[in-house]
Amino acid sequence: MTRKPDQTLPPYLNLDPEKAAQKLGQPIDTARFAKAAAFCGRGRDDLARRGYAPDGRKRLRKFSTWEICRYLIPVAPAHLRRVLKTHPDLPQGEGSGGSKWFTLEDVLALRDHFAEEGVSTKEYRPYRPKGLPAKVAAVANFKGGVGKTSTCAHLAMSAALDGYRVLVIDLDSQGSMTSIMGGTVPDEWHTVFPLMAKDYATHLSQENEVRAARGEPPLPLDETLTEALSITAADVIQKTHWPNIDLIGAQLNLYWAEFQVPVWRMGLRNWPLWDALTGFLEREGVLDAYDIVLLDTPPALGYLTINALAAADILLVPLGASFLEFDSTGRFFDMLYSTFASIEDGENAARRRAGLPEMRFEWDVVRALITRFDANQQTDLANVIQAYLGDFMNAYRQDYTALVGQAGEQVNGIYEADYRDFNRDTYARGREAFDRTYAEFKEILIGAWWRDQQMQEQEAQEAQEAGHGEAQTA
Repeated sequence: MTRKPDQTLPPYLNLDPEKAAQKLGQPIDTARFAKAAAFCGRGRDDLARRGYAPDGRKRLRKFSTWEICRYLIPVAPAHLRRVLKTHPDLPQGEGSGGSKWFTLEDVLALRDHFAEEGVSTKEYRPYRPKGLPAKVAAVANFKGGVGKTSTCAHLAMSAALDGYRVLVIDLDSQGSMTSIMGGTVPDEWHTVFPLMAKDYATHLSQENEVRAARGEPPLPLDETLTEALSITAADVIQKTHWPNIDLIGAQLNLYWAEFQVPVWRMGLRNWPLWDALTGFLEREGVLDAYDIVLLDTPPALGYLTINALAAADILLVPLGASFLEFDSTGRFFDMLYSTFASIEDGENAARRRAGLPEMRFEWDVVRALITRFDANQQTDLANVIQAYLGDFMNAYRQDYTALVGQAGEQVNGIYEADYRDFNRDTYARGREAFDRTYAEFKEILIGAWWRDQQMQEQEAQEAQEAGHGEAQTA
């Protein structure tokens, strides 16, 4: 009779305390954290530069004729070649015969040419009504690891490939978005921090004018606030390796804003701290210089996230199809309600006393979108989440594909990955995962713009009719 093999014990049984103690090493003091941080910093730089050029800068790859005609400009390859031959002043690309490669600047120039000379029924330029400001979209959720930064980055890239001018603002002091976009941020004075400080300093200066008229002593304007008054958005906006994506980056010291904002609020109780981001976007012409402003937020509902949500027209909430992420997202919406309803109640009580119109927060659209989706394992739970969130949900569930993982190893977005490094089907599936997410986002974007345009035209018509009526009465 064969003897049964002994059953293997779980690895957590029969552990030897003495051997365990020998593996611990010496107790850790605070200096060891600095050493670990230095090692991580060097490793991060080494890994980040896998996606960089030899000179240490990020550069955007070129795009083939096949990609341009397949994804970027609705024109047949043969027709594109004829147009290039007929118009030698247009970018001709690099390479010979039908295998030519173009920079994105070249693509944008070709897009402009076809918009002027091409078929009127085709969309060579994306929809963008004149006279309306940029739309601001915030990507936010409590939970880390749900795909906020990758979603924000890929929306920025797909919008840029579509022809929009994009500003990305990194509000997360971890700076992951800044790394993806190849940004350099030496200190907090190259983040949104000085612009938020400027908003407070501007309100403080206005308050001091009122106090001076009353004969009251001024509130102190310290060195930080004085310096912030001279900072403009142009001082912190940097170019990226994408010709039509600019960046306001982040770094660790940006987190100081979470401590400084409530201190400023204590110094001036009537300062609307949630509007600091909105203030500089509007006052400094940012909303006129771009088509889309994308805000990447930290995984917490702090003052930076509150500012992002208050500034946003569109709110995107990524989550995975898991119980914990669904649960966390529900709590996030609950916290949004309590936070912004509390601000409305407090402000409106004061406004009613002063005889002023009441305020309220309003968003064009809020959408939750499922990321890193595995249809084989998560379909049932995703359907449950869809049923409960209803019209808050995006229809498309963003698949996790091999392309996403491989591009991430090079600190690149999938739109920066060269399709020649992949199997063509792998590339097509990976790209489709984000193309479909962008398609839903773009539909929201152009729908919100169209609605704004209709309202603007209706208000103008009503004002004209009112003016005409007054003239007739006179």
